[in-house]
Amino acid sequence: MFRAIGRIFRTPDLRRKIGFTILIVAIFRLGSFIPAPFVDFQNVQTCLAANSNTSGLYELVNLFSGGALLQLSIFALGIMPYITASIIVQLLRVVIPHFDTLYKEGQSGQSKLTQYTRYLTIGLGVLQSTTLITVARSGALFGTSSSTPQCSQLITDAGQTWYGILLMVITMTAGTGIIMWMGELVTERGIGNGMSLLIFTSIAARFPSALGSILQSKGLPIFLLTIGVGIVIMGLVVFVEQSQRRIPVQYAKRMVGRRTYGGNNTYIPIKVNMAGVVPVIFASSLLYIPALIAQFNQPKAGATGKAAVPAQWVQWITDNLTKGDGPYYMTLYFLLIVGFTYFYVAITFNPEEVADNMKKYGGFIPGIRAGRPTAEYLDYVLTRITLPGSLYLGIIALIPLIALGLVNAAQNFPFGGTSILIIVGVGLETVKQIDSQLQQRHYEGLLR
Repeated sequence: MFRAIGRIFRTPDLRRKIGFTILIVAIFRLGSFIPAPFVDFQNVQTCLAANSNTSGLYELVNLFSGGALLQLSIFALGIMPYITASIIVQLLRVVIPHFDTLYKEGQSGQSKLTQYTRYLTIGLGVLQSTTLITVARSGALFGTSSSTPQCSQLITDAGQTWYGILLMVITMTAGTGIIMWMGELVTERGIGNGMSLLIFTSIAARFPSALGSILQSKGLPIFLLTIGVGIVIMGLVVFVEQSQRRIPVQYAKRMVGRRTYGGNNTYIPIKVNMAGVVPVIFASSLLYIPALIAQFNQPKAGATGKAAVPAQWVQWITDNLTKGDGPYYMTLYFLLIVGFTYFYVAITFNPEEVADNMKKYGGFIPGIRAGRPTAEYLDYVLTRITLPGSLYLGIIALIPLIALGLVNAAQNFPFGGTSILIIVGVGLETVKQIDSQLQQRHYEGLLR
């Protein structure tokens, strides 16, 4: 193992790629701490210290930005606009035939879809930065219940003017564009997928502070229990993420001129978790909508200064759909993840298209007729294997909420939900890429 790691740094090309990746990651983390123009840095830090355990509407975005969102930095939006744009463009393939045609055109069509994703990322960056600045100016960024007076003075007086707001929107949107550019640079000249590695960095950067908070607030026994549970969860996630159903495929021999093609055996790998982390993101985003509606429908105090009573539906949403440890929230969250898993798998894997491609090249599944019977068989296998995958995603996502009910440590619990799925998934893919490059040069990889 250590010899393999030594070979990584003795290989000039691989050493250069890893060094370039580390440089980009360092720049990305540095930008997460540089405040945007007209942001009162001292007041922001005071609010962060006073509301360190608060999990509000922006928890998911703050997770993907590595904590930069609540610091109102130049990289406050993080990679979230690009993730949202990528998912939207992928879903539009089902609605807009032109997008599906571009997807099937190969490299040229993929380049156009990538360009559309970039344009949509900038548009979402403008929208999200405007929303973030508006919420920060209103003093509701850390929640309306925050008792810290500095939380209502996050923006200086110069930032309240139209040109100050415009400059902050431009700065944060440009930060999103720079992050997108850096991610593409890492993909092209570094190791692994650049966007995934930046997300990995954002999430991993919060692990030391989260574990430190648990040690400080809950004591050593809970801290050791958290570490033990985290190791078990990571092992289970690795096991499930690597699990797949291999459907055997045989190709008949074909004579083209004097050459023989086909006649080989292969398989179609169907992973237990084909949807990845997307259903968890979908479900989390959808559950933020009722809480967001309730927040903007909170009544204001009257002229006498007495607090107005909110409407019954607003109070019900506040009591049941904004607290992660509530039974309604957890049940709805779990059901949404299961439903979105089936929905996303149905979009990304088309059994009829796979069956047609197999038939075109003379492939067949032993015991299954080519054509429609093959598509029905693939759909049957996919439906059965998606059920444990969806249940697995739902259980993993509920782990932080269960921790909230048991030891009241959900805000600082790092080994669950979206974070652990991304950490393990990106880590596995990056190690595999390093291993493949080592095998090309030394005939012996990093993995045994």
